[in-house]
Amino acid sequence: MKTLAIIPAGGLGRRMGGEVPKQFLPLAGVPVLVHTLRAFQRSPLIDEIFLVVPEREIPGVRRDIVQGHRLSKVAAIFAGGAERQDSVANALTHVREEHGIVLVHDAVRPFVTAEMIRRVVAAATEHGAAAVGLPVRDTVKRVSAAGVVEKTEDREGLWLTQTPQAFRRQVIRAAYEKAAQDGFVGTDDASLVERIGGFVRMIPGDHDNIKMTTPEDLELGAIIIRRFSPEQPGGRPGQDGAATA
Repeated sequence: MKTLAIIPAGGLGRRMGGEVPKQFLPLAGVPVLVHTLRAFQRSPLIDEIFLVVPEREIPGVRRDIVQGHRLSKVAAIFAGGAERQDSVANALTHVREEHGIVLVHDAVRPFVTAEMIRRVVAAATEHGAAAVGLPVRDTVKRVSAAGVVEKTEDREGLWLTQTPQAFRRQVIRAAYEKAAQDGFVGTDDASLVERIGGFVRMIPGDHDNIKMTTPEDLELGAIIIRRFSPEQPGGRPGQDGAATA
């Protein structure tokens, strides 16, 4: 059985500003998307990658990103949909029976580590579905539309969810098929599995596993790269040069 990674990179990244989608913006001189793909290219657990990008970008991505950076595990590139969920759904229609485990990872989370991939794959293999995340550390307040605090929530058991998320093939396909039937749009892939009664195991993530959404995130990403560069003493175990290769 093979392990497949789906990387949805079909967004326009409007919050980043400018005309270039955030997944193609440079980080340490290399597009954010390349950093992300390299992490999965290097993982011995990943057999294939399905990449989803805006349809008009497919020729350039194939030439400049996949071929240009020798990302041989990218087995196919598909056109993205209107929403992230649509993009993942497009890729799922091409998943084969030999794909035992399917991972989904945000294209703009370039600091995913080999250890995160290993742990989430192991958990999905055992439990059917798994997600990476972090326990909430700050006080959480529910605020009205007028900006008035209504309630302080109990943060016990609350987690901020990241990616990668991993699933047995049958689990994620069933969840997506049910969501399509009902016209339901979830906030992440795990929420679709939860909705059909699936068990999702939460795996501790990493505070450096940030999502590139704003210009400030790119600045923070550059700091993370400098801090964990292989050339620097005391580089983080498990990073495996994912940000600097």
